[in-house]
Amino acid sequence: MNEFPIGLLFAILGLLLLLSAFFSSSETGMMSLNRYRLKHLANEGHRSARLASKLLEEPERLISVILIGNNLVNIAAASLSTIIAIRLLPGREDLAVGIATLLLTLVVLIFSEVTPKTLAQRHPERISFPASYILRVLSSVLSPAVWLVNGIVRGVFWLLRVGKHSSNDDSLSPEELKTIVNESSSTLPEERQSMLLGILELENVTVDDIMVPRNEVRGVDLEDNIEEIAAKIRTIEYTRFPLYKGDLDKVIGIMHIRDAAEFLYADEPSKVMLTKAAKDPYFVPENTPLHTQLINYQDQQLRMAFVVDEYGDIQGLVTLEDILEEIVGEFTTDIANSNKEIHPQRDGSFVIDGTASIRDINRALEWELPTDGPKTLNGLILEHIEDIPDANVSIKIASYLIEILQIKDNAVTAARIRNLGRARSTVDNIL
Repeated sequence: MNEFPIGLLFAILGLLLLLSAFFSSSETGMMSLNRYRLKHLANEGHRSARLASKLLEEPERLISVILIGNNLVNIAAASLSTIIAIRLLPGREDLAVGIATLLLTLVVLIFSEVTPKTLAQRHPERISFPASYILRVLSSVLSPAVWLVNGIVRGVFWLLRVGKHSSNDDSLSPEELKTIVNESSSTLPEERQSMLLGILELENVTVDDIMVPRNEVRGVDLEDNIEEIAAKIRTIEYTRFPLYKGDLDKVIGIMHIRDAAEFLYADEPSKVMLTKAAKDPYFVPENTPLHTQLINYQDQQLRMAFVVDEYGDIQGLVTLEDILEEIVGEFTTDIANSNKEIHPQRDGSFVIDGTASIRDINRALEWELPTDGPKTLNGLILEHIEDIPDANVSIKIASYLIEILQIKDNAVTAARIRNLGRARSTVDNIL
């Protein structure tokens, strides 16, 4: 080295620092790649993405190749900088070594570590995709060294009784998927984001959470006379409705409005026409998750089911449309105004029917009333009071002030609710 011109030594040192920057940026870039975008690009035929994905299949080998190369060039740069310093300061070797160490540390830190790694973290694909071609070649060239280093490392792990690492699993839990969807608001329209979250929430919601309660089910009682049955069919607002005898627990079947045409237009209509046209009733347990019920509907080509409790008593009715609304939302433009159970007031409060579902209230008004207990507003109030209350009684649940307006048949039929938390934040914003 003493025979080499000092300029050539500086050029070699600069090349070593560039190589160090390459290895540093490659390591950060490869580890910062979005694995799911990488898989997508690889499946689309992107050559660099395929190569990078293949290298990442063996992360230990990839890290070994990068670290071997990085340490080689860094150690060589340190030795060369010492030679250069000694040649520039002859006779003062101790001072030359100290200055070389200090300056090289500063240069490596700024230009071979922090700067390239920050750049690779910000633009991982731009750095990693071109680098993957070089790393593939180095992986073959340094294969013996990589094998030796990894063998020694495994031996050290064995001595320390460190078990084998678990295999890489890129699968995501539902909670992690929800986080990804929530953080994709800049690239995903709000409507689609809401639909994806709705799908992910299906497994956490059961049919009794969204069913039409038994007392709200509208059907046709076959014990009525022919004229009453015909009038009810003509005025019913649903395309499908249950047929029963005297009580909903004695359900006969499910009738589609088009199948009732023969009965409605017959010269001598009979109840037998309806019972023959009705389809057999379909029953589901009340704790059936929505995603399971959705698959059941698809497998059995059905759109309506009766929800039963552990004793077999009918608790309500759930339809395919009810499940779809959990995914896409209500089929209206303004849920709060279109929902007949929720009545906005001028003072910012809402008068809500006691039979309203708590989940529907939360969805319509973006509230957070507790849903882990009763399903309806009436049930929530009664559970909280633990008694049959009188009208004009007020209670507070979390940040919601609830005033009972009307009681009928031992049930709350109407209540006024004010969200104190929202009102307080609104006042804070004004101030």
